[in-house]
Amino acid sequence: MSALVLQQLRTHHVGPVDLEIAAGECVCIRGASGSGKSLLLRAIADLDAHEGDSLLDGCSCSAIPAPAWRRKVALMAAESQWWAETIGEHFPTGCDPVWLERLGLPAAALAWTVARCSTGERQRLALLRTLARHPDAVLLDEPTGNLDEDSTAPVEALLGDYRRDHAAALLWVSHDPRQAARVAQRRFVLADGRLVEENAGEGATW
Repeated sequence: MSALVLQQLRTHHVGPVDLEIAAGECVCIRGASGSGKSLLLRAIADLDAHEGDSLLDGCSCSAIPAPAWRRKVALMAAESQWWAETIGEHFPTGCDPVWLERLGLPAAALAWTVARCSTGERQRLALLRTLARHPDAVLLDEPTGNLDEDSTAPVEALLGDYRRDHAAALLWVSHDPRQAARVAQRRFVLADGRLVEENAGEGATW
């Protein structure tokens, strides 16, 4: 049961941020373009220089090698990166065929070339690539930003099941207040570098 805790975290024009996300909880962040939402996620993932600390189950990110931290605290970026020719090469331990089916993707998708995939297919596959590592905390930067409503609903459902089944802490950046209301137990707006909680006490049904 791993809580993700941010202590006086600062990066660029964001911070200081103090936040605790309990194991099995989803917290959503919204904010204007350029407010620093992606920068905050990158700092938590220890991809950008920062002050302050991030802890998972009481263990500081500075206490373990960065690759090990990123396996435990996984970032799904808004624009996924692909470094090999085929999808399957990005899944060294394979992918649960049930997960593929749930997101409307065939088992044969692992044999596809990255070049043949649409933007929406790449986004769904990037999510599965992130979850395949079974992280204890997941940082989601607009994970449905390139999807229509029919494709968004299964993604939200899969992430909800992952959160509950693995007691994972989710920090979800979304531009959509309706989505935030659906998926998050707590919701914040990032403005002037600070997190401000909104609608406190109105928990999600997700």
